[in-house]
Order: sequence, then C-alpha cells, then structure tokens
Amino acid sequence: MTKSGQRLALSELARLHVERLAAIEAASEPVYAIPSEYPAGYHVKAHSHSRAQFVYASAGVLMVSSVQGRWMVPPEHALWIPAGLVHTVDMLGDVAMLSAYVAPSALADPPTAIRVVALTDLARALIIEAVAPADAGSGRHDLVMALLLEEVLRLPDRPLGLPFPSDTRLAALCRGFMENPSARLVIDDWAERLAMSRRAFTRFFRKETGISLSTWRQQAAVFTALPRLAAGEAVTAVALDLGYESVAAFITMFRRMLGTAPRGYFKTPENP
Repeated sequence: MTKSGQRLALSELARLHVERLAAIEAASEPVYAIPSEYPAGYHVKAHSHSRAQFVYASAGVLMVSSVQGRWMVPPEHALWIPAGLVHTVDMLGDVAMLSAYVAPSALADPPTAIRVVALTDLARALIIEAVAPADAGSGRHDLVMALLLEEVLRLPDRPLGLPFPSDTRLAALCRGFMENPSARLVIDDWAERLAMSRRAFTRFFRKETGISLSTWRQQAAVFTALPRLAAGEAVTAVALDLGYESVAAFITMFRRMLGTAPRGYFKTPENP
C-alpha cells in the first residue's frame, strides 16, 4: 500500500471510531455489542464512554493505557473498562476485537476498576453471539446479553495490569525499566536513586502502585514477553533478553504469573 493509501486507511479508521463512539452513546439497550478490527501499530487516541466496556481480543494483543497504568489483553482474555475512564488503545499485531458496552443501570454493582480476565468457553461463546445480528422478534438476543453479564462477573482475574506510580521520579524509573527490563533489578539501586532507605522505598513503592517492586518487576517482564511470544519468537531468546539466567527460571516465573507455561499459553482453543 502506498503512503497516501495508508493515510487514507488510517483516516477511515479514525472516522469509524468516532462513529462507533456516537453509536455507543446513542444506544438504548442495556448492552450494546459490536465487532471491530485494527491493523498492527494502530493507536486509538484518548477517549472515554459513558458505558463500561467489556472487550475480547479474538486475535492480536491490545495494550490499554490510562493514568492508572497499562493493561495488556492477549488472545483468549478480555478486559473490563469502567465507564468514564479516559484511556488509549494500542494494537500489538493485527487485532480483531469484540466489545460489549454495558449501561450503568445494567448491573447492580459493576466493577469500578480495570480488570483483565481469562475467558471461559461460555463467555467466549456469549460475546461472539452478542455481536452477531439479532433475530427479529426473538428474545434469544436478550437472553444472551443477560447471561453474558452474569458470566463477566465470574471470570478469573489475570495479572496483566501494570500499575504506574503518580510520583514523577518513580514513574520515570518504571518507564525506564519497561524500555530495558531485567530480571536483575535490585531494590537498593532504586532506593538509592530516590535517596531513600530500602525500608522507606519499599513502603513508598507499595503505596504508589499497590504491589511490591518484586511483583511489579515480574508483571513488567510478562508485559514485555507476551507480545514477542505472541509474534512467534522463541522462548529462549525472550528469556535471555529479559536477563533470566536460564529458560527454566523464566518459565517458572511465567507459570506462576499466568498459570501455564509459555508454549501452552498461546495454544488456540477450539471454537465453541
């Protein structure tokens, strides 16, 4: 595709996004579900919607960012984005996503924080049915939407969110680590750079992010590894680039964080 053709395609995607936002706001049904596709590298600018969004990446990897942090949504996972949260979306690979936009009144107690969840076979089937055209005069579509809402609240959380601190000095250290992650991160090094004792820094980091530096480092490593593994890179190359002394150590960390080894993580399940 020529450069002018690429610009035209990107302009068309931006126009479609604006139209989708308008349709979401104008929808009257409790759950409004639509599919969408984006090319690798596409960036959706900062936006929000009055409805919560439950988004499933059926292909590719999504990266959602807000002032609260970053969240990665690889295949066979979904993300709950609360209503009103300003966020951006980046596509890691060609992405196909299915989104259900949930009205505030549709759930008695909707989640108020971003959640990355693992999909069950039932939830996957329901979101696929949710975006399919409804049969006129049939109540089946309403039943699918109602069951989808029930299932969403039951899905297991996955540690694919990476909270970022509000403190600018600490945030700079975190961003630097994301650009050059290493398994050899030492708490004392970061504490010294912020002129803090180890104990004071440990308390400060947990206050800013809600988790320990050790847990944050492991989640950051997973964040860095997943797009590369999804693109087909060898586990050995990814593990060594992240500073792990052995592939086994990386696999152990990966299994502890995500419940399975890298090879099993990206196996595509059979379509329900």
